[in-house]
Amino acid sequence: MRGPEFTELKAFAAIVEEGSFVRAAARLRVSPPALSQTIRQLEARVGVRLLNRTTRSVSPTVAGETLFKRLGVAFGELEDAVAEVQAARDRPAGSLRINVPRVAAMRFIAPVLGDFQRAYPDLALTVIVDDMLTDIVEGRFDAGIRLGERLEKDMVAVKLSDDLQMAAVAAPAYLEGRAVPRRPQDLYQHRCINFQWPGSGSIYRWEFSRGKRSLEIAVKGSLTVNDTDLMLNAALDGAGVAYMIDYQVQPWIEKGRLVRFLEAWSPSFPGFYLYHPSRRHVPPALRAFIDFVRSRR
Repeated sequence: MRGPEFTELKAFAAIVEEGSFVRAAARLRVSPPALSQTIRQLEARVGVRLLNRTTRSVSPTVAGETLFKRLGVAFGELEDAVAEVQAARDRPAGSLRINVPRVAAMRFIAPVLGDFQRAYPDLALTVIVDDMLTDIVEGRFDAGIRLGERLEKDMVAVKLSDDLQMAAVAAPAYLEGRAVPRRPQDLYQHRCINFQWPGSGSIYRWEFSRGKRSLEIAVKGSLTVNDTDLMLNAALDGAGVAYMIDYQVQPWIEKGRLVRFLEAWSPSFPGFYLYHPSRRHVPPALRAFIDFVRSRR
């Protein structure tokens, strides 16, 4: 493959990944007009249209989607080959792309970013915070972090946390003059803070279990958020009952700013895992990242 052809394919892949000519141009450090010309040359060479363009969005055609999937495999092989060469160096280098939901980013990634950059100054790390359960293979990510119950079976998974538990909580000011829920059904008598899943827009139904009995509750309330920090702040401010992962609210319970209830009904579930596609060789950069995060969890 000649140099210009490889450049065209890299440009095409960047546009699909970013969903934007402008963002892809910034990533590739070229101007949007130059990037548009590159794609026109690629489409002229292959003889088919690869991208659907509007004034607001860009997406691959059927032919473009097929090409993009094949390129993901090919580029992965090339990156593996480069990684094997880099393994002989004293410290990992190159690039690393991680996909992680916000709650995991704040728990596992944010606390180590500074130390990791100082330990591996030659490694270009990109962290994409994403709550939409993106396919890391299609998105050409090296790894991701996800709850164990949402892992694909063909992934290599490294455990980052123990099992977790949900916690129903409310501020003492909210509970004043109200009956503390003793059963999940009691939540119907309370203002609850709903959570809307990013991307799908669906509302999370609160899940409870005790012994062999399990149920889901579509709680009622006038406040809906799609961010757990907002939910926590609203609960602390007395806006209503929140249902969150226990470690997120435990410090506030210990300080007396939140009261926990329905603990016997709150189910446990697999914790967080760092996962990546199965390959013959784990790239040194990814291995360094995995070891670094695990050592500081």
